[in-house]
Amino acid sequence: MLIIPAIDLRNRKVVRLFQGDYEKTKVYGEDPLSYALLFVNEGAKRLHIVDLDGAKAGYPVHREIIVELAKKISVPIQVGGGIRSLRDIEEYLKQGVSQVILGTRAIESPEFLAEATELYPGKIIVSVDLKGGFVAVSGWLNTTEINYLDFLRELNSFPLFAVIVTIIERDGTCQGVDIDLVRKALEVIEHPLIVAGGVKNLEDIKKLLSIKPFGVITGRALYEGTLKLREALDFVAKHEDLI
Repeated sequence: MLIIPAIDLRNRKVVRLFQGDYEKTKVYGEDPLSYALLFVNEGAKRLHIVDLDGAKAGYPVHREIIVELAKKISVPIQVGGGIRSLRDIEEYLKQGVSQVILGTRAIESPEFLAEATELYPGKIIVSVDLKGGFVAVSGWLNTTEINYLDFLRELNSFPLFAVIVTIIERDGTCQGVDIDLVRKALEVIEHPLIVAGGVKNLEDIKKLLSIKPFGVITGRALYEGTLKLREALDFVAKHEDLI
């Protein structure tokens, strides 16, 4: 199970939102590259980068910063936020981004997702962001009537790298992971599953490791010190084969 540190960008700064609320933004730093290098030096094998301004605007806003990270970081990075066109996907992949994350566009246009995954098989991650068990779009600002389990089943037919399931009510809260929701997702999904939302400490890592998703994204817990990245990585390395 991968532990994937999150770097969320807003106004060129490293931030976290509380439950996806743009009005509840906490700034953690001015230099995204310094955080990326810190996480890699502590042992992270993959980073999760989100252009929050891009997600809200509907087009990449922090492309310059993200491309710099892709060129200077030695591990794969997955990037989301405002990626709504084939050109956006191509530009990021050409500049060294390992996988791009589609949310809103993938949900609103299965035809676009089919075209994108045909052109770039294994390079697309779909982010399924949940409020009350339903899929949210447009930077989490709007909630659809699409049940998340139904949508996960639909995604099984596409050649994706992985699927991210984010529990918005818990994102940035450090309230703990919704294990039951993750378990239900694992029962229907055929792709590698990455979990996000609510991770607080090593106990959450232990709970997730017991059901073995492909990875877990964590942000606020790392920035505020309730989860130590190196300790978590060491725990997974020692216990993954035993569970």
